[in-house]
Amino acid sequence: MLSHFLDENRAELITRCAAKVAKRPARHAFHEQLENGIPMFLEQLIQTLDAESDGDASEGERISGPAGGDYKGESEIRVTAMAHGKTLLLLDYTFDQVVHDYGDLCQAVTDLAVERNAPFAIEEYRTLNRCLDNAIAAAVTEFSTQRDISIRLRHTSEGNQRLGYLMHELRNALSSGMLAAEAIRSGNLSASGATGSVLQRSHAAMARIINRALDEVKIENVQLDPTSIFSIREFIREAHEAGQLDAEARGLKLVALEIDPVLAVEGHRELLLGALTSLIGNALKFTLPNTTVTLQAHAVNERVVIEVSDHCGGLRQGDAERIFIPFSQRGDDRSGVGLGLSIARENVCADGGTLTVINLPCHGCVFTIHLPIRFRRSSE
Repeated sequence: MLSHFLDENRAELITRCAAKVAKRPARHAFHEQLENGIPMFLEQLIQTLDAESDGDASEGERISGPAGGDYKGESEIRVTAMAHGKTLLLLDYTFDQVVHDYGDLCQAVTDLAVERNAPFAIEEYRTLNRCLDNAIAAAVTEFSTQRDISIRLRHTSEGNQRLGYLMHELRNALSSGMLAAEAIRSGNLSASGATGSVLQRSHAAMARIINRALDEVKIENVQLDPTSIFSIREFIREAHEAGQLDAEARGLKLVALEIDPVLAVEGHRELLLGALTSLIGNALKFTLPNTTVTLQAHAVNERVVIEVSDHCGGLRQGDAERIFIPFSQRGDDRSGVGLGLSIARENVCADGGTLTVINLPCHGCVFTIHLPIRFRRSSE
């Protein structure tokens, strides 16, 4: 009888199936894979064969389901096969490998039966095929369902993150513009002065962000604008002017130290400026009352180093890298969404630079941008 053959050769059949799996590229028979897979299926197949051999067809259907899978309840084989299909998805299997996983057993049974000269009744083979058919259908269905759910969740997460990036950049530009407009209004300042320039740049930044977002709707991969060589001193001055309004509104000091006029870098200026202004905004947000945020830049070997230092009191243990993860936040201030530092690092890395933080316990933080240096000629 087939059930006795399977029971007596259970270990050999499992070993052969595992060996078949191991031969496939980057695929191994893990314990997790086998837990609801071949061993469980073999046990249920043997129980089904025994029940039908005893004339109890209803018990056989309860365990394995009828031909075609049209069973009103959840057969045991269907439940465990669904769990197996979900496990194979977690193990990064493909659709066809899920099918082959059960096909391996059929092949192993056939090969071993030929080797041992063990003939079986046609009805027993039909039961074997019915059980395999129902198991494969359940495993593949659950595998596909879970894969589709995973894809939808990933797309939703990626879409939310892209939207968050866009809103964060827009909010920064809008905040600078609103501060500049309020300063002009309350101080009767000229729109053609330094504060007016901040307002004008804020409007230009919002226009660029919106245009870039619209371009992303049109094409999947947006090409960045060409790089340019620009003065670090002017770059720092512009970031300082934008941050100064925020500092004054918070009752803080933002100081930019003197910078060598020959220092220059090549990159996407607007992206890098967005990164620097995010660092300044972050420092102003977390530095303690009546303290100073310092902005400076200097050359170290072949790199330009830009530093933003605050007096936030230092980071908690483990936060030095965590703060760069999207939607991560530190401290008790939850006014943002935790994207500023993540966006800043991406913008800097896009130009071959790095963005790191040095934690000074009980004192503050120093956020450091490293960029490849380009010296400006004196005639430029």
